[in-house]
Amino acid sequence: MFEGFLDQAAQRSLVEDIRRVVAHAPLFTPTTPSGKAMTVRMTSAGRVGWVTDHSGYRYEPAHPNGTAWPPIPDAVLEIWRAVGSKDRDPDSCLINFYGEDAKMGMHQDRDEGDFSWPVVSVSLGDEALFRIGNTTRGGKTESLWLRSGDVVVMGGEARLAYHGVDRVKHGSSLLLPKGGRINLTLRVVAD
Repeated sequence: MFEGFLDQAAQRSLVEDIRRVVAHAPLFTPTTPSGKAMTVRMTSAGRVGWVTDHSGYRYEPAHPNGTAWPPIPDAVLEIWRAVGSKDRDPDSCLINFYGEDAKMGMHQDRDEGDFSWPVVSVSLGDEALFRIGNTTRGGKTESLWLRSGDVVVMGGEARLAYHGVDRVKHGSSLLLPKGGRINLTLRVVAD
């Protein structure tokens, strides 16, 4: 984990970049294959974006509204190149917005074709209680608070670890005027 990787100025600039992405590819509320609405709202940038609906979890070349995903902002790519890999850029930047009651259940990032590439996660806004476990369900987990500007890299054995967000401490950051948390997750999708 890279605590405080982004200073306040970099965080504010990154939020503006994300607002431009959202203007082109609006946040939407995804549903799981079972039909349950997720508590986060999301969108993506890059060659492909992550979606879920009654058809399952997958990457698609277009937003649910039919438009192509916008490019990943340069500042986001710079983060990937600094902590993820200089050898290849990510194919996708998933943008999750966590409101006051949003959370993310324990899951693995398994929809990619090559697990040798890391997953890079950037936190902006309110603090979130992040939980990480093992590569199999159950067993001991570890929790830590992610703060605005923190970057987490899940690579090697941790690449397929179950992880989730148990809760968000609403109002713990002044970065977003109305509160909330933005999480950027960068992944190489194709092998």
